[in-house]
Amino acid sequence: MFGLRNAGIALRTVAVASAAALALTGCGGDTPTESDPTADDTAGTAQTTGTGGGDVSITFLPKNLGNPYFDTSSAGGKEAVDEIGGTFSEIGPTDASPTSQVSFIQTAAQQGTGALVISANDPSAICDAIDEARSAGVKVVTFDSDTSPECRDLFINQADAEGIARVQVDLIAEQIGDSGQVAILSAAANATNQNAWIELMEAELEANHPDIELVEVVYGDDDDQMSFDRTAALLQTYPDLKGIVSPTTVGIAAAARYLSTSEYKGEVALTGLGTPNQMREYVEDGTVTAFALWNPGDLGYLAAYAANALIAGEITGAEGDSFEAGRLGSYDVGPDGVVLLGDPFVFNADNIADFDF
Repeated sequence: MFGLRNAGIALRTVAVASAAALALTGCGGDTPTESDPTADDTAGTAQTTGTGGGDVSITFLPKNLGNPYFDTSSAGGKEAVDEIGGTFSEIGPTDASPTSQVSFIQTAAQQGTGALVISANDPSAICDAIDEARSAGVKVVTFDSDTSPECRDLFINQADAEGIARVQVDLIAEQIGDSGQVAILSAAANATNQNAWIELMEAELEANHPDIELVEVVYGDDDDQMSFDRTAALLQTYPDLKGIVSPTTVGIAAAARYLSTSEYKGEVALTGLGTPNQMREYVEDGTVTAFALWNPGDLGYLAAYAANALIAGEITGAEGDSFEAGRLGSYDVGPDGVVLLGDPFVFNADNIADFDF
């Protein structure tokens, strides 16, 4: 999402539209689901799904299971692994706490997966476990939320952090007439991607929107009810609040649900990052005017192809490496082992019916 500006936001409509049609292909299939055999001894609750039968084994470890955003990214990963002819698995905790992913990393390494594709709950809490996995020959790709760069082989970045921050600020500024009080409803306080975006949003507001006051940043921990309650608390605490920015799919949907049945519908603007399927009813009923997101299905798809390229020895994660990613084409590895997916997309009443993810 680099270089986005108000009316000049560059939209990759064709790419997103085609990806959206494919994003959930693997979500509702007949892939069996079973309990992780280590769940009772490690992190409480886990689920594993598998498909394919080739030599390549790629395991997805999202922040938490049951999150629509990660359901979609895992579906994209499964699509890619099926194309590769490998074996796809998804494991993970039900909560997004800093250390909840550790036992799953250890178990996947012990079971001999070729690569782990991880959205990190904490930038450093899982590094020791990742180091052990890499020592055992496991390739590690992070996506959506990174670890410390030395902990992994590649990071698949959904979009440039500066651009993500700017598009959300641009959207809320447009919706509130570039003046008034706003608040941010984030995910977990230690989420690396959220914190980077918030810091840049604060800088963007200060530099280019002097009449907008950011009154508070609150955290819903990517929990629906907690995010719903945080929204209610914000509106009670700040009676003059004009807008809320929620850079998390769980948070924006929960906030929209609260606003849609409250006296604040149509009075308090809401934008941020969400999926069309979550937000459609709130756009159609006028609760939300516009919001943004990249395609999480594409993100998972690209991460799986990157993992396969590492396993195959086609790339090492060094700057300048390049690899093919199926229908998405060719990608280059940038500084610090970062691969950039591309531009995000702004959804509104004119286009939201065209997407299904």
